Amino acid sequence: MGLLSNRVTVESLKPGDHIYSWRTAYVYAHHGIYVGDNKVIHFTRGRGQEVGTGTVLDTLLVSSSPKRSDAPCTECNSMLSESHGVVSSCVNCFVAGGALYRFEYAVSPAFFIAKARGGTCTLAVSDPADVVVHRANHLLGHGFRCYNLFKTNCEDFAIYCKTGLLVADQGVVGQSGQAVSIIGGPLAAVLSTPFRLITTNVYGMAVTAVGVYCASRYLADIGNRRDVIKLEVEDLTAGLATGRVHVVEENETQLAMPSPS
Repeated sequence: MGLLSNRVTVESLKPGDHIYSWRTAYVYAHHGIYVGDNKVIHFTRGRGQEVGTGTVLDTLLVSSSPKRSDAPCTECNSMLSESHGVVSSCVNCFVAGGALYRFEYAVSPAFFIAKARGGTCTLAVSDPADVVVHRANHLLGHGFRCYNLFKTNCEDFAIYCKTGLLVADQGVVGQSGQAVSIIGGPLAAVLSTPFRLITTNVYGMAVTAVGVYCASRYLADIGNRRDVIKLEVEDLTAGLATGRVHVVEENETQLAMPSPS
């Protein structure tokens, strides 16, 4: 693993690894958990709907959608054209013709900031591999939450499997690294605009915008936030079933926090 690339080979994978594959033009990556025996458990919204914003961004980010066939895969017998929710497939179906990368955990702040592209690493610490695989398998049988690019996407699913952490405030935008990257660039440009009153130097403005972008990524990382809770997977799925964790709108979920004593 290195600063420039997290690319790995299939042979190097171990159960519990959080892996991802960039889609066309490196606009967006699809994330999942490798559980062994050439199988990946991942969270998707189905054909052409992985971005799932319900806005024009779905058209702009459609390149994130994997190449799918209408025929079942001969290796894993899955038919990803009809798949949605938490699904299991072989590694070949998961990468959909792309390269394979491993997501990094417990990186240093300096390393995190140096990896300018979000959705590749986190400050958070991973739980043991057997716990990660258990969470992924449990969610495969019981389901996760409603897919939303900015609040509950495939990266959020994989990070939850690895850490058991969920952001308590579901109104917060940009919980995953790649969501922050999508939002962070334009946001950095907007927030850095007032500095034009101080300097009109184009290089100074560029440095300021990059600084704002890096700061937003760092503060939004799930390993650095204070609005997260550790929730066991059985409690999560039981909460979805009983309404403690419930769907607010079609593309939103809400985590009901215990009342203070």
